[in-house]
Amino acid sequence: MATITAASPRPSAAPAAMEETSKAMPTSEWPAASGGNASPPARSRPSLLVIFSACLVLLGAGGPLLLRVYFVHGGTRLWLSATLQISGWPLLLPPLCVSLYRGRRHGIGNLLLPRRLVGAAAVLGGLYAVSCFVYALGSQALPLSTSSLLLATQLAFTAVFAFLFVGLRFTPFSANAVVLLTIGPAVLGVGPSSGKPAGESSRAYWTGFCEAIGAAALAGLVIPLVEVATARYGRRTGPAARVPPPYATVMQMQAVMGAAGTAVCVLGMAIKGDFQAVAREAAAFGLGAANYYLVLAWDAVSWQLLNLGIMGLITCASSLLAGIMIAVLLPLSQVLAVIFLHEKFDGTKGIALVLSLWGFASYLYGEKAQKKKEAQKMREREQEVALAQKTADVESAAP
Repeated sequence: MATITAASPRPSAAPAAMEETSKAMPTSEWPAASGGNASPPARSRPSLLVIFSACLVLLGAGGPLLLRVYFVHGGTRLWLSATLQISGWPLLLPPLCVSLYRGRRHGIGNLLLPRRLVGAAAVLGGLYAVSCFVYALGSQALPLSTSSLLLATQLAFTAVFAFLFVGLRFTPFSANAVVLLTIGPAVLGVGPSSGKPAGESSRAYWTGFCEAIGAAALAGLVIPLVEVATARYGRRTGPAARVPPPYATVMQMQAVMGAAGTAVCVLGMAIKGDFQAVAREAAAFGLGAANYYLVLAWDAVSWQLLNLGIMGLITCASSLLAGIMIAVLLPLSQVLAVIFLHEKFDGTKGIALVLSLWGFASYLYGEKAQKKKEAQKMREREQEVALAQKTADVESAAP
């Protein structure tokens, strides 16, 4: 149905109501009239790319665990540990080349990122490298379970920055989630000695506590800015606008950010002499030199899976969903820390975990209720359009 007009010369409120409804409703959302009945609205389901990206985030849960293993068994190089979190981007080159080769019929130039988006991604990659370095500082001083709980506060920062830069509208459920995910880590600060590793001073613990919060704030800033950059500089015109390469775009964004962030981290490693210290550190590593290099290699792979999944969620869905999936890693990190690192899980951490999971569940319930409300409004608009069509048909058939 392209346009709807009334054939009757008499003024009628039905066509006016129809025009008003059609203005508020995009053409692609109009119901197909068959016998005057509106077709039932299709249920919104997550795309395969969104599901695939979410699975990558979960598979990347080993990244924080292996980073903690590095520190527990004698690793001390902060810029090296930051490099591990961002330097796995060369793994994307083979699948990216295959993706571009398969889409070559559309023109390779049409599949590559616009130059302004490349520049924005490079800047954001450098900022993300700083976030990785700050996270490494916190991970060195805190148990994995504690640092994971603190990192969960990135959802609150993501929501605030998404409100400022992306135009996110808060609902009572999302606001409740932000509050709970902020209170949860604050509970850990009530009794820092309960989560403080043996032999570590309270000052070092509090410093790591603040550094983990700072890393969460930087991550919460970068995630919405990636969405803003993609929306502002990723638009294409001409034939390229009709042939978007979804995951090729995701991989290119991650590769550019990873390359820029790696350059920053490598510069930091050169200044701090990390390259010369790697061999000495491997020889003194608690698990042996061979396992030292295995930990570094698999840590880089795990972080790359996590970063690619986050980038996919931002590009194919939204920055807030990416922040939610990072919060989903919280219980998984808790289990891995208790099983593999034998970390203590006391009552304070339990309360913080319950509050964080409560906030996560509140957000999911709010999202479901919001989608149900939007679906109800859509059905009401479709019924109004169908009723207006019937009225126009009756009046046009009248003598």
